[in-house]
Amino acid sequence: MFRYYVPTPFRDVERVQRHMERMARAFSSFPDEQAGYPALNIWAKEDELMVTAELPGLTPDSINLSVLGDRFTISGSRKEEELPENAQYHRNECVSGDFSRTIRLPFVVDAENVDAVYEKGLLKVKLLRAESDKPHKINVKVE
Repeated sequence: MFRYYVPTPFRDVERVQRHMERMARAFSSFPDEQAGYPALNIWAKEDELMVTAELPGLTPDSINLSVLGDRFTISGSRKEEELPENAQYHRNECVSGDFSRTIRLPFVVDAENVDAVYEKGLLKVKLLRAESDKPHKINVKVE
């Protein structure tokens, strides 16, 4: 006996939704984080992290960075482009207004020792691992 698959719009939508959720989890460093603005790249070595963010059209004064434990927050504001008189958008894809993004880092960083450089629309932030978070060797004594 043959069974025919009868597609239903709802079944297909649910299948696509489950697939998209799996993809979002796969691309996220941590399951509780969602991709957002600004786009970030983060790479880590044993005692150092480098975060890069694409922030075209901003000034260094409009970017705020903060570190608390293993959380790094980047926030700021981007002014909306002023249109000429009687003009209207045909397409408006550039982000404007206030933004804030907090990410969890793989270790606690030293908030007093952060180096941030903004050049040509790219923000580069170097974060060093906190001394208190580094593994310490414990010597075992023989009695």
